[in-house]
Amino acid sequence: MSKGSTQETGVTGWIYTAALFLLLPYVAFHLVWRARRQPEYLRHWGERFGRYPQPPPLRPVIWPHAVSVGETRAAAPLVKALRARYPEHQILLTHMTPTGRETGEQLFGPDVLRCYLPYDYPFAVRHFLDHFKPELGLLLETEIWPNLIRACHGANIPLCLVNARLSEKSARRYARFGGLTSASLRQMSEIAAQTEGDVRRLEALGARNVSVMGNLKFDITPAPELLDLGHTLLQRFGPERMIFLAASTREGEEEKILSAVRNAGIAGLLTVIVPRHPQRFGELAQLLEKLRIPYRRRSLEQPIEPAVEVLLGDSMGEMFAYYAACDVAFIGGSLLPYGGQNLIEACAVGKPVILGPHTWNFAEAADRAVEAGAAVRVADEEGLVRELQDLLQNPERRRRMGQAGLNFSRQHRGATEKVMAMLEVIASAAK
Repeated sequence: MSKGSTQETGVTGWIYTAALFLLLPYVAFHLVWRARRQPEYLRHWGERFGRYPQPPPLRPVIWPHAVSVGETRAAAPLVKALRARYPEHQILLTHMTPTGRETGEQLFGPDVLRCYLPYDYPFAVRHFLDHFKPELGLLLETEIWPNLIRACHGANIPLCLVNARLSEKSARRYARFGGLTSASLRQMSEIAAQTEGDVRRLEALGARNVSVMGNLKFDITPAPELLDLGHTLLQRFGPERMIFLAASTREGEEEKILSAVRNAGIAGLLTVIVPRHPQRFGELAQLLEKLRIPYRRRSLEQPIEPAVEVLLGDSMGEMFAYYAACDVAFIGGSLLPYGGQNLIEACAVGKPVILGPHTWNFAEAADRAVEAGAAVRVADEEGLVRELQDLLQNPERRRRMGQAGLNFSRQHRGATEKVMAMLEVIASAAK
């Protein structure tokens, strides 16, 4: 990087940090605002600014960062591999959302430390690194925090971006701050990208040491107890009923899905709707009451009588069980332009998948699943009606798509092993 470029990046970095401090009142307001629907946002405030009440760990620390629920689930096979390969180390898992933190507790229990990663203020980042003294940091998916990255680089803490993905939309956004983005990416020790397209977009932004290692989500396997729970749920729903799962739905989608179900006219169908964000559970309950649709809430453990048309999946950590209990799964966030949610879990359980047109968050996985015959894409609500009718009336097609999903998910495993091999090289170089 030329001297002029370095000076320009320094100025941009100073402006970025100054802007963060100007936004500090908004940050506090944002936490209070989010707490209206999720009171957990009012807890652990100090951690968001680098203040940690617990004493520093006694063992050396490896630190993966997983923003929210999806990233935390994706981290599961990697955390398991890290614990097996480095038993003398303490794993510290950081998050940005309460739901991510809760998911981490459900998945890993007390053996893994958890806290919030501080906001990207230099003083907060410095306190975090001084307190935990991580030997290695792993940022999952698309996490580019300039001050954090710069502080790790200055402290000689290897920091890697793993399971990295970057959509065209996100790449354009980062390109607006090209100098700062480029400098941050170049200070990463290694970048393990999901696809060739992600590599291309990251390198266009200035990244080095980028390689394709696949998607960690393919390495997630359903726990036997969740599959057992799925069987239990199916018995509770009624084994003779057809079960349609709308998984990880986003705001505005549920009404369209309920309309599609009504228009599909499948006798005895039970629709299970699981909103992507738990703070929307109450909102969906109000919608069902407004539409006068007979429903039950999963959390209340109520009996599911034949007259019940909808189950509101208001529970955390049970998605694999819902997939195991369903006949057909629709993946939310794709009917409206949210970019889509993870379809890999449904494929791993062998269930036929319906996708909407908006899947840029999982573009390559979605395209490959469609090509493999594991998923079908619809353009709109009317297309959802047609596919739902055909799949629920055609058991052989469901069987073929389910088997294609199993094959698809198995063929793309192995990202965890590749990331671990990369970390071995980094550890050897640090000795």
